[in-house]
Amino acid sequence: MRKSARFIALPAAVTAASLLAAGCSAASGPSGSDSGAGTEKAAAARPPAAEPQLAVRAAPEGAGAPSAVARPSGSGRTAEKSALKVASFDRSSGRAVISGAAKPPKGLTPGRTPAPSGSAGAGSSAAPGKNDQVAVGDIIASAPAPGAPDGVLAKVTKVLGKTEKGTEVNTAPATLGALLGDSQAKGAVPVDPSTVEVEPLVKGVKASWAKTGDVHFGPKGAKVPLGNLRIDVGTSIATAKDAPVSAAASASGYVQLAPEVDFAYDGGGSGFGAPASASVSLAGDWSSQWELKGQAAASTDGKPLRLPFAKLHASPVIQVGPVPVVVNLGLTCYLQVDADGHVNVDVKEELKGGFRVGGAYNRGKGWSPVSTSDFTATSPQASVTAAGKVKAALGAEASVGLYGAVGVKADVSPYLRAEAEGSATASADGKASASGKWGAYGGLDLAGALQLQLQIFGTPVFEKPIPLGSLHKEWKLAGGEGTVSTAGARRK
Repeated sequence: MRKSARFIALPAAVTAASLLAAGCSAASGPSGSDSGAGTEKAAAARPPAAEPQLAVRAAPEGAGAPSAVARPSGSGRTAEKSALKVASFDRSSGRAVISGAAKPPKGLTPGRTPAPSGSAGAGSSAAPGKNDQVAVGDIIASAPAPGAPDGVLAKVTKVLGKTEKGTEVNTAPATLGALLGDSQAKGAVPVDPSTVEVEPLVKGVKASWAKTGDVHFGPKGAKVPLGNLRIDVGTSIATAKDAPVSAAASASGYVQLAPEVDFAYDGGGSGFGAPASASVSLAGDWSSQWELKGQAAASTDGKPLRLPFAKLHASPVIQVGPVPVVVNLGLTCYLQVDADGHVNVDVKEELKGGFRVGGAYNRGKGWSPVSTSDFTATSPQASVTAAGKVKAALGAEASVGLYGAVGVKADVSPYLRAEAEGSATASADGKASASGKWGAYGGLDLAGALQLQLQIFGTPVFEKPIPLGSLHKEWKLAGGEGTVSTAGARRK
């Protein structure tokens, strides 16, 4: 599932060839009417303009990340790269300060230069400097900026005046459709593991990663494949009250991810209306190895014990043509144990595979969830002592959004489950028998929902979150059963 390239570039922008109208010169036609007829025939023969294909790639980091501006034309044209920058932004009020180009070239006057209506130059390129000033109606997309760690996607509703940092404006939320217009884009961009912020929630959490250029970080950095992030954890968990010291419960292991963002958009000739299709999802490779040992305490009030051990956050910027799209990714890694306090286990599992969670929109069908997984599991060791049951998960709660608006929430939960059953009988003559069976299982639960904020694509609003639908898989790791009998004592 992992893409080897840093970015995926889609086909270059397709341009339709224009046909010269026959008889367009007055001197070449016998009459004005014939010339007009020739023009009409040429217009009828002209092929429709192809929708531009936009590249999807990782945006330049830091100050090199561009912004994009769409001017209110209603033509469905894609936004243009702009020298405008968001100097500051207040999300609660929508007020922003926009700075323009530092200094215009000599001989050029900064500012917007509208073409005179009805003039010959109305359809020609606007004068230089048109993208260096902000005006009412402008729709701005920006990478993370001061006051806007999740980026900005907003429409200018009022220009308030000049400040030392730039032009102060009022803004309102905008949609991606207003920037991408009728264009098409599709691609996957790996998330740089070095940009992921890791917040340990318990002691014993270690983060490691590796990236191109032979750059490693963390205690396991040298062993981690390029583009992967690894979180190691080792912690004790609540042990059953009656358990011996030797049965102290603990969980240890690691989760290793190679996340990437999948993005697709097809304006479908909508002219800034709802797109024909759109999708965004979090995908990638997953590898984990962990071990559950001891006699875990019984669950409280029938609810499993849940122990979050690390929070991960990243806001990668992907460049869709000229538009910087800020994707907000969040992961909360957790341990969850559901036990009856009787069974003593020592189970180890290795899990590898890939997953994808997100949402997809189609103009005819609306929004639908995306949730797939492909995992294989092995168990180097598994043993169960005493009758009882336990289930433990090493999972991650994931959220995916755009410009700070969460669009998808999902719970990826690989788990281990063990259970044992037994019975014993005895009689006065000394006869006794015992029988039982046990099993250790691995599994995966995947659940979540599409959130209302997905309307940021410019699609119709849905009234309530749409469940992803639960995905459940389970496989047997080990097990056994048997009966033991003893003969009664012979009477003398």
